[in-house]
Order: sequence, then C-alpha cells, then structure tokens
Amino acid sequence: MVQTAQDIPLPNRSTSPSGTALPGATIRYVFDTLSTRIVTQQYACEERLPSERQLAQDLGVARNTVREALDQLEARGMIRRRAGSGSFVTYDPEGESGSTSPVAADVGPLQLQAVRGIMEPEMIRLAIVNMSPRQIEALSVVLSKMEGVQADVTAFMRLEEEFHRLIAEGTGNPLLIACYNLVLDARRQEFRAAMYRRHMTPARLATYQRGYNGLFNAIAARDIEEASEFMKLSLIEDQRILLQED
Repeated sequence: MVQTAQDIPLPNRSTSPSGTALPGATIRYVFDTLSTRIVTQQYACEERLPSERQLAQDLGVARNTVREALDQLEARGMIRRRAGSGSFVTYDPEGESGSTSPVAADVGPLQLQAVRGIMEPEMIRLAIVNMSPRQIEALSVVLSKMEGVQADVTAFMRLEEEFHRLIAEGTGNPLLIACYNLVLDARRQEFRAAMYRRHMTPARLATYQRGYNGLFNAIAARDIEEASEFMKLSLIEDQRILLQED
C-alpha cells in the first residue's frame, strides 16, 4: 500500500473548515503535524497536549506559531482549551453519535444516496487535486484499520465514515466539508446501521475492503478517473444493499 497523510491543504494559504486562513507555511506545517498526530491517535481523545513551549521546542517553531495552529484546531473541534489547564483532544475516531441534525434525521435512504451521488464524484476530484502527503498518510492509517476488520460491522462503518470525512477535508473547501458533514450525519441513522448488519456478509465486507484499497491507491497516485470509478462502484454497492431492503 502506498503510504502518505492528513489535513487541510492549499499551496500558499491553508483554510480551515471555519473559513479562517492559515497565513504561511510554518503555521500550516504545525497544523498538519498536530492534526495528523491527533487523527492517528498519537494524542488520544481527552489526552492533554504538550504545552505550547514543549510543542514549539519539539517542532522548532515560535510559540506564537503553535498558538495560532492550536486556534485553528480548536475552531475545527479537534481540541478544547481549558483556562489554566492546557489543550485537550476532543477528536474521537471511535465515538458513535446518533443523528443530531433535524435535516439529517428526515433524510431517507434513497434521498441520502441521491445526494451522495451528486457530491462524492466531485469531492474525490477536488481531494485528489488538493490533498497533502500528510492527509494521504492519515487516509492510509484508516484504510489499514478497515482492512483489519473481520466481522465487526459497526467498527467498519465507523472507519468508513472516517475515511470519507478525511477525503472531504482533503478538498480544502470549507463549504463542501460542512455540507458533507451533514451527509455523514445522515449516514449515522439507525436504518443504515440495521441495513448493514443484515446484509454485510463476510464476502460483501471483503468486496468493500478491496474497493477502498483500490480507491486509496488511486488517490495516492493522483488518478482522478480511477478514483471516481471506485467511488461510483461504492455507491452502486450501497444501492444494491438498498434494493435488497425493498
């Protein structure tokens, strides 16, 4: 498997999902490094990050650079600052939450598929153009975990969601990221989990794992056409499961 990483791209100025610009390559480097450590769980959920002074020494940058990168991580919801205590990781790849958005709660299976069919082909194209090596590396970490799932459908669904979330973030487009987070919210509805539990046989799980492996390799190779084809095949496989529900 080609290995490469995670986080928000852009050649000269990175942009966070909140729309805040990251001015300069040094802040972007710190932001990329810390977010990769968080996503790959070098810093676990609820763990206290090293102090700004320690991070500055570790990364060879000024403390104000670390502070600005931490501001962006907090705006993105990956960390939480506590006055007098430091910064704590809030990102939880293992966490499960139900649909909290009223819009997502009202979305049916076919409606969800229709929106995914509109968004995901363009999303993968933008991600391939914009993803940094660190973002692709983080994607490979999630893929390795997906390939290690034997029969735990819930674990596979969590990892699948994380894989798609990283692709969305790889676009570097705050509006698209926000919209796709709503799609992910809709994907967490119980109808989809129940549907997967009924139909995700070992053979089908293996098919999904091969598909995501092919998709990752296409992303790593910056092959837009091949990646788009894998994304379409994933949508078709989900559609097959939906049809079995009828």
